[in-house]
Amino acid sequence: MTNEPKRRRHMALMVLPHLRVQNANAVSSPMTWGFPAITAFTGMMVALERKLTAEAGVSFMRVGVVCHDHEAQITPTGRTRSFRLTRNPVLADGSSAAIVEEGRIHLDVTLVFEVRLSDDHLDDAVREACAQRIADTAAGMRLAGGSILPATPVVATTKLKPWMELLQPREEVKERQAQFRRLARRCLPGFTLVSRHTLLEERLAELKAEQPGATALDALLDLSCLTIRAEAPAACAVGASSTEWIHEARSGWYVPIPVGYAALSEIYPPGTVRGARDQHTPFRFAETLWSVGQWISPHRLNDVEDLLWHSGAPTAQGLYCCTNRYQPAPPAGFDLDEEVFDD
Repeated sequence: MTNEPKRRRHMALMVLPHLRVQNANAVSSPMTWGFPAITAFTGMMVALERKLTAEAGVSFMRVGVVCHDHEAQITPTGRTRSFRLTRNPVLADGSSAAIVEEGRIHLDVTLVFEVRLSDDHLDDAVREACAQRIADTAAGMRLAGGSILPATPVVATTKLKPWMELLQPREEVKERQAQFRRLARRCLPGFTLVSRHTLLEERLAELKAEQPGATALDALLDLSCLTIRAEAPAACAVGASSTEWIHEARSGWYVPIPVGYAALSEIYPPGTVRGARDQHTPFRFAETLWSVGQWISPHRLNDVEDLLWHSGAPTAQGLYCCTNRYQPAPPAGFDLDEEVFDD
């Protein structure tokens, strides 16, 4: 046992702005496509922490994603879309190998990490050097299967560089709000993905009141679909159509999202399942776990807690789930005209 006093850990925000990702995986689950799953970003966070090692004095806790631009590699054909697939090499007999559907997308995203620092990072210069080291390490990694491209000269010469600052405690309400306003302003224009699981529960309760046999999948599809219904006008003029088509508008940009995995079996000891990728790690069969998310502008959030996602330990039900603490409350005192950049 050592007599060295235990070091205090400090919470901070680490921001990697405007990462350009080429050919990221656009197929997020067996039923959804269009943006990588949130598990891809939490997985990248874990891999980044392992590459930095414990000597860096940085522990990654949670991650937030802000999307500024995206370009899905698809070819529109009428009402349907098809992915632009690569040409697979021919086999030994000259025939073409089977094509595995791979959806790709180009992204421009900002990653916001909640990290825990040691006392060595209280100095601004040390944090700046640490932020640059993290950015350099991330530049050599994959994000959702895509390659991270170098920053363009335009971005490199502006204030959109990696930065890290200590997170204000919850007790300091005004300082914490001002800090989040600066962060949200720097993330504009863009949209961040937040969880709306409570909305899914509310919609399921409404469907069960009308149809007792309704399931959570029915509520998920109802929130994800585009609904157009026909109504007969109260009074129709002579020769006018007797049907009026009404588009049911949503109050937000809701999307079905995979948020983790649900266990299908017990945990098998290492090496007992043939064909497993890793024979030294316990194995468990699982399936995708879906929920409802919403794309929302960062300036409409109230706190950094609304932005961040974290992966939890397996529950008693066998759920490996990523959670987000977004609360749909109107922001208070957020002035978009306020200047938040420092000279």
